[in-house]
Amino acid sequence: MPLLSSILLTPVITLIILLLMPQKAVRGIRLICALSGLLTCVLSLQLWMGYDPTSGGIQFEEIIPWVAAIGISYHLGVDGFGVILVMLNSIVYFTGVLTMWDLEDRVKEYFAFMVLLVIGVFGVFMSLDLFFFFFFYEIAVVPMYPLILIWGSGNRAYAGMKLMLFLLAGSALLFPGLLAIYHHAGLNTFDIIALSAHTFDPQFQIFVYPFIYIGFGVLAGLFPFHGWSPTGHVAAPSAVSMLHAGVLMKLGAFGILTVGIRLLPEGAAYWAPTFVVLAVIGIIYGAYVAMRQTDFKFVIGFSSVSHMGIVLLGLNLAILGPVVIDALNGAVFQMFAHGIMTALFFSTAGYIYDKSHSKTITDFGGLGKQMPRAVSIFIVAGLCGAGLPGLASFWAELLVFLAALKTYPIAGVIVILGLVLTAVYILRVFNLAFFGAPNPKWENLKAQDMSGLHLIPRAILIAVLVIFGFVPRLMLDLINSTTMAFLGNF
Repeated sequence: MPLLSSILLTPVITLIILLLMPQKAVRGIRLICALSGLLTCVLSLQLWMGYDPTSGGIQFEEIIPWVAAIGISYHLGVDGFGVILVMLNSIVYFTGVLTMWDLEDRVKEYFAFMVLLVIGVFGVFMSLDLFFFFFFYEIAVVPMYPLILIWGSGNRAYAGMKLMLFLLAGSALLFPGLLAIYHHAGLNTFDIIALSAHTFDPQFQIFVYPFIYIGFGVLAGLFPFHGWSPTGHVAAPSAVSMLHAGVLMKLGAFGILTVGIRLLPEGAAYWAPTFVVLAVIGIIYGAYVAMRQTDFKFVIGFSSVSHMGIVLLGLNLAILGPVVIDALNGAVFQMFAHGIMTALFFSTAGYIYDKSHSKTITDFGGLGKQMPRAVSIFIVAGLCGAGLPGLASFWAELLVFLAALKTYPIAGVIVILGLVLTAVYILRVFNLAFFGAPNPKWENLKAQDMSGLHLIPRAILIAVLVIFGFVPRLMLDLINSTTMAFLGNF
């Protein structure tokens, strides 16, 4: 079977098996999902190793006509960007299953919705047909509502409804924009490769591009349409937050890159200065608001808004000047690094919450002496968020910041201030929650620190951050070749 279909069908088959399994077979359900996640990691590694970076273009293509009358095909393929993001989804999927291993409430339904979300994400990263791209995009978004509403905590009904309203509003912008692209091209095809070879009228591009950018940008945490994201993070269970911040937000950025910039380059160039300003505001705003939070998950949620602002900044800088390669390389590297980092963040914050039933930072005090392993893992994620050299996000942020300084020096200085604010809110959490005199209230947590199976998913995520932090060429060589091929189409 072709490799991309094998990766996509692995969670599809897993979902079918889950639906056929009895509700009480909890251990079997967990095991099936873990094996599914592990298999996608193995297949994704094979995809990574089999991709030829010397060409940098679309590879592993599969095309099956679907509805020939209107030009819809099951068309899969990946470039270097897609390879990286497929691997990201596989890692977060596998570690997310292990993170929720102790779940007891409606286990079958939970993992079924989670696997459905994973199917949608894989489909988006692989699809080269606009119809299937949008179809899988919606499949990825919809399961978030029941996952938060049923298994979430706090004000989960409000959070789930707010998330769905924002994301459906984004889809309401996307749908007419995608149909306009299909109709205006007049090629009777939804094929992205064929559409990218067509030159759209500049005025059409300028008019339609905001529909595409904002429609996808809502999911990417675009300021000022980001409000659903931190609220959703706080209410969601751990693995859902991992998928939400780790991969779902990347769908929005990937959509902007694959559909917006690839098909409408002149529209992207026209609107880029405006969206650069929004990205810079998002970076500073997210970091500042995170600095004011008292809830672990709100800190991480607003941190994600800030870090995704770096991705959006890089995408917009990539079409503006002589530093396009660095900007695009950094943006894609940041998608991966932020995905792994936030998965580690939410996985660990969720563990602390599960044991203490508190997410309030000031409740804890010297938690580092009571849960040293859990706290150490959280600190690694925090240092990665602050851009510490030796961890993956350092290289991503460095490339985007350098591109910003060369293209818009004032914007570059402002976003570096955002990095300073990031260090401030991360160190604030460390100081208030982890260091100082231990709170006697949490003495019972000494016996509940991470061990055994709980350490495995966090260790995997840390290993990924360290490997790409010390050997960034493993990522940059793959990204750079694709960037050169991508920009060569314009």
